[in-house]
This record gives sequence, C-alpha cells and structure tokens, in this order.
Amino acid sequence: MEGGDGSVAVSGLGALGSAAATATVRELLQDECYRDFLNEDFDVKAYTSQSIHQAVIAEQLAKLAQGISQLDKELHLQVVARHEDLLAQATGIESLEGVLQMMQTRIGALQGAVDRMKAKIVEPYNKIVARTAQLARLQVACDLLRRIIRILYLSKRLQGQLQGGCREITKAAQSLNELGLSKTSS
Repeated sequence: MEGGDGSVAVSGLGALGSAAATATVRELLQDECYRDFLNEDFDVKAYTSQSIHQAVIAEQLAKLAQGISQLDKELHLQVVARHEDLLAQATGIESLEGVLQMMQTRIGALQGAVDRMKAKIVEPYNKIVARTAQLARLQVACDLLRRIIRILYLSKRLQGQLQGGCREITKAAQSLNELGLSKTSS
C-alpha cells in the first residue's frame, strides 16, 4: 500500500526481516526511477517515450534490472523466513480442497435426489394435465351429442306433426321454433 508521502506500508511482516524489508522498500521508493511505477496513473507508453527522448534507456534498464534483482532477493528472504507459515497455509489449502471436493460430491448426490424427486412429481403432474384436457374435450363432445340428440328428437317430432296434416300445424310450428332455437344456441 502506498502512503500519502509516497512510502509503502509493508503489512503482514513478522519481526524477522521486517526492518530489512521496510528498508529495501524505502530505498527503492526513494529512487526516482522506481517511484513512477507506483503512481495510480502510470502510463507505459508515456514512460517509454520519455525514456527514448532522454536517451538513457540503457541506464534505466540497468536500474530496473537491479531493482527487480533486489525485490527477488527480498522475496526469497521473506519466503525463507516464513517457510513454516507458508507450509502450514499450503497444508490448510490441501485440507480445504478435500473438504471442497467432499462438498461437491454431496452437492452432486443432492442434485441427483432432487432430479429423482422432480421426475416423481413431474410425471404425475403431466398425466393430470393431459387427463384434465381430455376430460374437457369429452365434456364438450357430450354437450354436442346432447344437442344433436335434441335436434334429432325435434326433427322426428316435426315430421310426425307434418304428416298429421292441418290439425297438427300449430304443434309443428312450435316444434319448428324449438328446432330453430336449438340450432342457434349451439
């Protein structure tokens, strides 16, 4: 982390090597060559073109290589100083991976159980939906058959009344009216 004065706070360091690490970081930060890299608005293209215009590319490359070397040495020292902690963390990560794998296995089993339950629920539901639609169609068909039977009954009655001659004419007119009403209600 960069402080307000351009210094870097080194967090998480123990007593061993923390003073040396802080000194190395401060030493690198005091050099103008490295300070540019810590700016939030660092622009690689602008830095490169500035270096080309100043014609000090070889010097800056040498300084950058030296800084990288110092950081590598400091990183090595930190790893050596904290190898026990790092090994403990690596072991912890391995155990967490085991727990994660076990959880993934259990999640897979749970997903399988959910899929089986879904199959047991979805199949009967689909049957109910299909049977409900079939029942609705049967009700419509029954209604149409009732109307057809009524029309057939009225038409037979009308034929019988028409064969009866003039004395059945009023009854025939009434049957004809009922027949007309039966056709328009469907």
